[in-house]
Amino acid sequence: MNRSAPIRRSWQRFRNVPCALPGLIALLVTVLSAVALSPFAAAWYDVQSRSHVRHSPTLEPARDTVFQSRLNENLFARPIQQLMPAARRTVGLFGYDDLGRSIFLRTVMGWLISMGIGLSAAVTAVVVGVTWGATAAWFGSKTDALMMRIVDIFYGLPYVLLVIVLKVVFENRLQRVLGARSAMAGVVVLLLAVGLVSWLTMARVVRGQVLSLKHRAFVEAARAAGASTPRIIIRHLLPNLIGPVIVYALLIVPQAILQESFLSFLGIGVQPPLPSLGNLVADGVDAVNGFVSFWWILVFPCAALVLTLLLLTLVGDGLRDALDPQSKGSPGAVHR
Repeated sequence: MNRSAPIRRSWQRFRNVPCALPGLIALLVTVLSAVALSPFAAAWYDVQSRSHVRHSPTLEPARDTVFQSRLNENLFARPIQQLMPAARRTVGLFGYDDLGRSIFLRTVMGWLISMGIGLSAAVTAVVVGVTWGATAAWFGSKTDALMMRIVDIFYGLPYVLLVIVLKVVFENRLQRVLGARSAMAGVVVLLLAVGLVSWLTMARVVRGQVLSLKHRAFVEAARAAGASTPRIIIRHLLPNLIGPVIVYALLIVPQAILQESFLSFLGIGVQPPLPSLGNLVADGVDAVNGFVSFWWILVFPCAALVLTLLLLTLVGDGLRDALDPQSKGSPGAVHR
């Protein structure tokens, strides 16, 4: 039996989903571009230029000596200093904010932080959600009832209130522990808050899948052969869960990014001077009013947020149809 045949069929179905392949290519280009620019963004995202306060988008190279000195201090950026002429031109690509900081580099840095939070939520959902849901479904009875009632309790908690409580309890302690990197305390608290709720839907999905699989013939055969419970779960159940787990994990990423953006917009998420897409949008809203409009401070972070959510949703929908050949929207669906 050709083991690569299912992969080829899934890839063909993915290619046939409208906008899925272009979305994947655009997402990969965005990710690679952001990673390539990350050394410059980390070195310059908080550098202030008094001569460029609220300066509109320009390709004029940044000439402030502080940019060069900050780059020299950044170990990650040293190996690529030959790109300095191009880097100096990208600084003003999206203009400057109220403090003379580069919107382009802050958008890149904010995108990396927001995407990191989204990916962390996906990893937490996979690790905790799959373990919790599979355990509850496999043992069933009172164990299943107790574990799923705990999930219901977490579902009922007000999300914003949960973030506020975590900030009050942990943020000051984390700031003392992190010392010079105390600005990261808000990111850690946000990761905890997003992680506490990101796995709930995954646990329910996995529980439903395991309940439908654990009485199948191949599982009964493994039991009759004397396979232990961990072996049955790892070798027989989890491979059949890969498709739904991948799809829901990818769809969790834009949801977590949107949650982070909402919380940062309210001022209880990532705290300045660290940027995120949410607090960049909040800064942009403050810069646009009826008297004067510094539109670039709002437009470019909003465009980055919308584009990221759109691409992740397109790729997630494509994977859902590709990995589930019986879904109604999947080309070449198999009906039984």
